[in-house]
Amino acid sequence: VQLQASGGGLVQAGESTRLSCAVPGFSLDDYAIAWFRQAPGEERERISCITNSGRKKYYADSVEGRFTIFWDDDKKSVGLQMNSLQREDTGVYYCARGTGRFCGPEKDFGSWGQGTQVTVSS
Repeated sequence: VQLQASGGGLVQAGESTRLSCAVPGFSLDDYAIAWFRQAPGEERERISCITNSGRKKYYADSVEGRFTIFWDDDKKSVGLQMNSLQREDTGVYYCARGTGRFCGPEKDFGSWGQGTQVTVSS
Protein backbone atom coordinates (compact mmCIF):
# COMPACT_ATOMS: atom_id res chain seq x y z
CA VAL A 1 0.00 0.00 0.00
CA GLN A 2 1.44 3.36 -1.04
CA LEU A 3 0.04 6.44 0.61
CA GLN A 4 0.41 9.72 -1.25
CA ALA A 5 1.24 12.89 0.65
CA SER A 6 0.82 16.29 -0.95
CA GLY A 7 0.71 19.94 -0.02
CA GLY A 8 3.22 21.98 1.93
CA GLY A 9 5.92 24.00 0.21
CA LEU A 10 7.32 27.32 1.36
CA VAL A 11 5.24 29.33 3.81
CA GLN A 12 5.81 32.38 5.99
CA ALA A 13 5.92 32.08 9.76
CA GLY A 14 2.49 32.67 11.24
CA GLU A 15 0.68 31.50 8.14
CA SER A 16 -1.24 28.30 7.49
CA THR A 17 -1.05 25.42 5.08
CA ARG A 18 -2.70 22.06 4.63
CA LEU A 19 -1.33 18.64 3.85
CA SER A 20 -3.29 15.78 2.38
CA CYS A 21 -2.64 12.05 2.46
CA ALA A 22 -4.45 9.97 -0.14
CA VAL A 23 -5.23 6.49 1.09
CA PRO A 24 -5.96 4.30 -1.93
CA GLY A 25 -7.05 0.71 -1.63
CA PHE A 26 -8.27 0.52 1.95
CA SER A 27 -10.86 1.96 4.29
CA LEU A 28 -10.15 4.54 6.97
CA ASP A 29 -12.64 2.61 9.09
CA ASP A 30 -10.03 -0.12 9.46
CA TYR A 31 -6.74 1.67 10.16
CA ALA A 32 -5.21 4.50 12.11
CA ILE A 33 -3.39 7.17 10.09
CA ALA A 34 -0.58 9.33 11.40
CA TRP A 35 1.53 12.24 10.30
CA PHE A 36 5.23 12.22 11.08
CA ARG A 37 7.77 14.97 10.73
CA GLN A 38 11.50 14.79 10.23
CA ALA A 39 13.22 18.08 10.86
CA PRO A 40 16.72 18.67 9.50
CA GLY A 41 19.26 16.77 11.57
CA GLU A 42 16.62 15.22 13.81
CA GLU A 43 14.86 11.93 14.13
CA ARG A 44 11.42 11.43 12.70
CA GLU A 45 8.64 12.02 15.21
CA ARG A 46 4.94 11.36 15.22
CA ILE A 47 3.13 14.68 15.38
CA SER A 48 -0.49 13.62 14.94
CA CYS A 49 -2.63 10.53 14.62
CA ILE A 50 -6.27 9.67 14.06
CA THR A 51 -7.80 6.33 14.94
CA ASN A 52 -9.92 4.18 12.68
CA SER A 53 -13.10 5.53 14.20
CA GLY A 54 -12.04 9.08 13.45
CA ARG A 55 -13.03 10.05 16.96
CA LYS A 56 -9.71 9.92 18.73
CA LYS A 57 -6.99 12.29 17.68
CA TYR A 58 -3.54 12.72 19.14
CA TYR A 59 -1.04 15.52 18.85
CA ALA A 60 2.56 16.07 19.87
CA ASP A 61 3.01 18.85 22.39
CA SER A 62 4.88 20.88 19.80
CA VAL A 63 1.82 21.14 17.54
CA GLU A 64 -1.07 20.87 20.00
CA GLY A 65 -3.56 23.68 19.43
CA ARG A 66 -2.08 24.63 16.05
CA PHE A 67 -2.47 21.51 13.93
CA THR A 68 -5.65 19.55 13.24
CA ILE A 69 -5.87 16.09 11.72
CA PHE A 70 -9.07 15.10 9.96
CA TRP A 71 -10.70 12.80 7.48
CA ASP A 72 -11.82 14.36 4.25
CA ASP A 73 -15.55 14.09 3.68
CA ASP A 74 -15.09 11.40 1.06
CA LYS A 75 -12.93 9.36 3.48
CA LYS A 76 -10.36 8.88 0.74
CA SER A 77 -7.74 11.06 2.33
CA VAL A 78 -6.54 12.37 5.67
CA GLY A 79 -5.67 16.02 6.03
CA LEU A 80 -3.43 17.95 8.37
CA GLN A 81 -4.36 21.59 8.81
CA MET A 82 -1.33 23.50 10.04
CA ASN A 83 -1.88 26.96 11.52
CA SER A 84 0.40 29.52 13.13
CA LEU A 85 3.40 27.90 11.53
CA GLN A 86 6.80 28.37 13.13
CA ARG A 87 10.30 27.90 11.77
CA GLU A 88 10.55 24.82 13.97
CA ASP A 89 7.81 23.21 11.87
CA THR A 90 10.17 22.97 8.93
CA GLY A 91 10.77 19.43 7.82
CA VAL A 92 9.65 16.56 5.66
CA TYR A 93 6.17 15.38 6.53
CA TYR A 94 5.14 11.77 6.04
CA CYS A 95 1.80 10.09 6.39
CA ALA A 96 1.62 6.47 7.40
CA ARG A 97 -0.95 3.76 7.95
CA GLY A 98 -1.05 1.89 11.18
CA THR A 99 -0.90 -1.87 11.29
CA GLY A 100 -4.16 -1.70 13.21
CA ARG A 101 -6.90 0.58 14.36
CA PHE A 102 -5.12 2.43 17.13
CA CYS A 103 -2.42 5.04 17.35
CA GLY A 104 0.91 3.73 18.55
CA PRO A 105 4.64 4.40 18.16
CA GLU A 106 6.39 4.51 14.81
CA LYS A 107 6.98 0.77 14.77
CA ASP A 108 3.20 0.32 14.57
CA PHE A 109 3.05 2.03 11.18
CA GLY A 110 3.89 -0.15 8.21
CA SER A 111 2.81 1.69 5.08
CA TRP A 112 4.27 5.09 4.29
CA GLY A 113 3.89 7.91 1.83
CA GLN A 114 6.84 9.49 0.05
CA GLY A 115 7.03 12.62 2.20
CA THR A 116 6.38 16.25 1.39
CA GLN A 117 8.59 19.20 2.33
CA VAL A 118 7.34 22.07 4.43
CA THR A 119 9.65 25.03 4.85
CA VAL A 120 8.69 27.87 7.15
CA SER A 121 10.54 31.11 6.69
CA SER A 122 10.57 34.09 9.02
